[in-house]
Amino acid sequence: MIDPEPIRFIDAEGAYAPSATAAEYASELESVGESDFREWYRQMVATRAFDTECTHLQRQGQLALWVPSVGQEGCQVGLAGALEPRDHVFPAYREHLVARARGVGFLQVAAQFRGLTHGGWDVTDPANGNFHLYTLVLGAQTQHATGYALGQLLDAKRREGDGALDAGEAGTPTGEATMVFFGDGTTSQGEASEALVFAASYQTPEVFVVQNNRWAISVPVARQSRTPLYRRGLGFGIRSAQIDGNDPLAAYAVGRRFLREARAGGGPGYIEALTYRIGAHTTSDDPTRYRAEGELEEWQRKDPILRLEAHLRSLGVPDDFFETARREADAEAKQVRDAILSLPEPEADSMFANVYSEPHPRIEEQREWLERYEASFEGAE
Repeated sequence: MIDPEPIRFIDAEGAYAPSATAAEYASELESVGESDFREWYRQMVATRAFDTECTHLQRQGQLALWVPSVGQEGCQVGLAGALEPRDHVFPAYREHLVARARGVGFLQVAAQFRGLTHGGWDVTDPANGNFHLYTLVLGAQTQHATGYALGQLLDAKRREGDGALDAGEAGTPTGEATMVFFGDGTTSQGEASEALVFAASYQTPEVFVVQNNRWAISVPVARQSRTPLYRRGLGFGIRSAQIDGNDPLAAYAVGRRFLREARAGGGPGYIEALTYRIGAHTTSDDPTRYRAEGELEEWQRKDPILRLEAHLRSLGVPDDFFETARREADAEAKQVRDAILSLPEPEADSMFANVYSEPHPRIEEQREWLERYEASFEGAE
């Protein structure tokens, strides 16, 4: 079987050059224009600057760990733009741009890696844009997302007076959808396959996004799968597409279509975004030990920020826009750096907040135990 060309609208040089596979999605771009692309560029360079500062902080011992997203900003900015405010997002652990776009500040993201929060941010706060917590347990978020999407579907059916969840039944509009992000390595986890089984069986309003950055830490994607990853979704009976993940226009167009169909009762979708992890898997990783230098240089020339910049220049955007965007990004990153170093340590009692939506006797028992334990040290030298 010969796979079609990935869906693409702008090529590596930034020229508008749609692939043959992009034709059916072209109408989705009618809702965006130059002003949107400018905002996307600002978000991308802001995330890159933030990433750089956090890497420095970790090297200086100020963060326990850092997970960079350098090279994957194009996929993230397009998909973030495709989301509606009422949609929910379940990230893995490097969706920093999506977090910012949904309202979660960079400071909240960095605080988690400094160990100053018990999980991250308050998901129930509307300001955080239904952006759920980072998940470092590979694949867990796919099941969390599918469970949430099942709830969205059941709520919609109950509003229509039908509380039954019939396997294989589609057609119930929900008005909202769930998007879940994971990497190529996670596709080898059993949890991801189980999530696809339930999503397909119950036709959840959900979009799975595989950011295929070519490496599951040190294992190349070619060793994980003998076929393109988007075929995984097809195997479960889920509509699937493979996009150029460094083209934000492709990510937006396909993401918008799949999300709209999911909200309308069309069931789940599966997007494989072909991109590349420019940096290390995390700051505890050394990619020079397993990755060829020539491969890295090839993908650096396909940098999604450079690609969008070239496209904006072709639209007549002047130099001062890019200079201002980079200057503002650097200033924001430095503000976050200064702020993270002055954040207070959290109160121990805060670890019990948001575990359950309502008071729970087990949580109260644990809180009381901690109070007694801390009191036992009072007066001790």
